[in-house]
Amino acid sequence: MLGIMLEQRSGTAVGGAMQPWQAPWWRPVPGQELVFYYLVAVHVLAAIGLAFFQVPGLPVFLTALGLACLGGLGTTIAYHRALAHKSVRLHPRVEQALILCAIFNGSGSPRQWVANHRLHHAKSDTPEDISSPRYGGFWWAHLRWLYQFPDASQSRWCPDLDRRRYNVWGRLQVPAVALSLFGGLAFGWRGFFWIGAIRLLYSLHFQCLVNSLTHLGAAGDEGGDSSLNVWWLGPFQLTAWGENWHRNHHAEAGSARFGWSPLQTDIGWYVIRLLEILGLARDVRRPRTPSRVTQRGTWVVPP
Repeated sequence: MLGIMLEQRSGTAVGGAMQPWQAPWWRPVPGQELVFYYLVAVHVLAAIGLAFFQVPGLPVFLTALGLACLGGLGTTIAYHRALAHKSVRLHPRVEQALILCAIFNGSGSPRQWVANHRLHHAKSDTPEDISSPRYGGFWWAHLRWLYQFPDASQSRWCPDLDRRRYNVWGRLQVPAVALSLFGGLAFGWRGFFWIGAIRLLYSLHFQCLVNSLTHLGAAGDEGGDSSLNVWWLGPFQLTAWGENWHRNHHAEAGSARFGWSPLQTDIGWYVIRLLEILGLARDVRRPRTPSRVTQRGTWVVPP
C-alpha cells in the first residue's frame, strides 16, 4: 500500500509548468550547492565508516548517542516548539544552548529552519509547500527539497527572529557543522566516522521522516491535511520522540505538547514540563480541551 502511495505521489505536475521536483535529483538550485555537497559527503563518509568500523566501541558510541540526543532536544524544543510556533518561551541561556545542540546536529540556522517550517504550515499540501510529498513524492519531501527548493524568505516568514542572538548563528553554522563532522577525530578514525558522519546521517534521516513519512496520509482536496501519527517512528527519533505524533501537531500547531495521551510518548514535552517547573520555561501552551482528533480510527483524547 505504501509503495502504491509513493508511486502515485511522485513526479506530479501542476498546471503543466515545470516544477522543482521535476528537475534531475542531482542538480541543486543556485544558493543550495553547499547543502547538496554536505548531504553527499555525510552519506559517502557514513558508508565508508560502516564498511571499516562496524562496531564503534562503548566510549565512541555513548558520545555519538549523547550528541544525537542533545541535537534532538534542540530541534524539537527550541526550533520547532519555541521559535517556530511560539508555544513555549525558554530562558535565554537554555534557548541558546539548545540552538547550539540543533546546529551541531545538522539542523541549520534557527532563522532559516523557522522560515522554512512556517512556510510549510502556511502552504501545507499545496504546490507551494516547501516539502510536500503530495506533489514531489517521498524522496522530494525527504531530502531533495533541502537542496532543490530555494530557502523560504526570512524577512517574510520570521521577521520576529531578526535579532542578534539568532542572526549570529547564521554565521556560526558552517564552523559548527565542520566541528561536528570532524571533531570525532579526537577518538581516532573510529570516532571520526561514528561521532561525525554516521551520527549526522542517522539524525538527518529520522528528522526528515517527519516531512516525508508523516505526510503520506490521504489529503483530499488541495490544501487538505495529509499528516499522520506514526507510532513506531518515535523510538528511532531518540529524544525527538514526539515529533511522530504529527497529526496531533497539525491539528494543534500552537501547542507545545504533541503527545496527547499517556500512551503517546513525547520526550520534548516532558523536558518542557521539567523546565517549566524549574522556572526555565514559561508561557507554555497546551492543547485545547475538550477536543478529539481521529487518525485512521484511533481516537486521541487530551487529558
